[in-house]
Amino acid sequence: MRKGVVFSVLTALTAMFCACSSRNGQSAAAAGDAAAQDSLQGIVFKYATGVSVRDSADVRLVSITYNPSSKGEGKMKGRGSEYRFALVRNDETQVPDGYTKIRVPIDRAIVMTALQLSNFTVLDAHDVVRGITGTKNLFNKDILARVKDGRIVKIGMEGNFDTELVLAANPQVIFISPSKRGGYDAIREMGITLVPHLGYQELDPLGQAEWVKFVGMFIGKEKEANETFAGIESRYNELKKKAQAPSDSPGGEGGQPTVFSGEMHYGTWHAVGGRNYLAQIFRDAGARYVIDDEETSGENLEFEKMYALAANADYWRILNSYPGEFSYEALKASEPRNELFKAFKERKVIYCNMKQTPYYEIAPVEPDVLLKDFVAIFHPELVEKDYEPKFYKLLEK
Repeated sequence: MRKGVVFSVLTALTAMFCACSSRNGQSAAAAGDAAAQDSLQGIVFKYATGVSVRDSADVRLVSITYNPSSKGEGKMKGRGSEYRFALVRNDETQVPDGYTKIRVPIDRAIVMTALQLSNFTVLDAHDVVRGITGTKNLFNKDILARVKDGRIVKIGMEGNFDTELVLAANPQVIFISPSKRGGYDAIREMGITLVPHLGYQELDPLGQAEWVKFVGMFIGKEKEANETFAGIESRYNELKKKAQAPSDSPGGEGGQPTVFSGEMHYGTWHAVGGRNYLAQIFRDAGARYVIDDEETSGENLEFEKMYALAANADYWRILNSYPGEFSYEALKASEPRNELFKAFKERKVIYCNMKQTPYYEIAPVEPDVLLKDFVAIFHPELVEKDYEPKFYKLLEK
């Protein structure tokens, strides 16, 4: 009798254990499938205009639109202006015609620009970066250490790549910029997938920063990319809203100061256009840019033309790589007529030295910080009194 009872109890316990194990196994598998599905879903581009995404159950279709200049410069040889990729988790997944299949997440990539590298930095994904073009104006200690010990190789500049180093990096994809000098044909012949990263062509500062989601899709960090960008967007738009109607601001009609940008180089003044990324940041910071046209890149102007536009502008923005300490005397020495501008006379030059700040290295994913630097100058009452600018500040000497 007791043997029968014991047997019945053991049988019941075994059945319960098997059922629990089965349920746990199914739950784990479901959780794994859900995690993979979550990673494939949830990417929406709100500001970026050069990329679009369409998801299905097992494939993500990514379309990248390249808008070359009117002169057709920088077009990748033999390619159109639209590039299509199908991101899959399984090599057996079928993809539509016209799409290049890429299995994700990738764990080895080469990046060509500082803008691209900034996306990996903010996503804490330097392990994925196996090659870069160079280290000029690069401050990140982790990247420099990886270059020094060989974990990241320098493959050379566009148009003059070291193909042996490219092969040594063994990348699954290379993120490229079609507007650059090229040299991609030799790499393409190696069978390496080239993926255009077009953040640089975005005219909205948030549109450029949003390309962090693009990189997130390739490296399996969609969640992190979404959260990172959400923070950038919130901080940027909150400050932008305040700067549109400042209550008490010095300079400029109606509390809106005017600003111009650039310097004379080799006899001409390169001024960014009225629809440029920088011009938009000026506007978002509550200032008026002196050039109000539809140009996106810029114009090469004679000094007289620039002076006619900006002689009485309140502020003058300058970004350069001056060796040593830049000053008003250095600015005058480079072009004696610079002292004629109101902004020079009143010591309102806004300055950033690329040799002293990680401007190109991290600014693409910190438009909110850039905006705050400018707001702190144009409308100081809108930021905390002890705010310390990261990139731009008023030139003092």
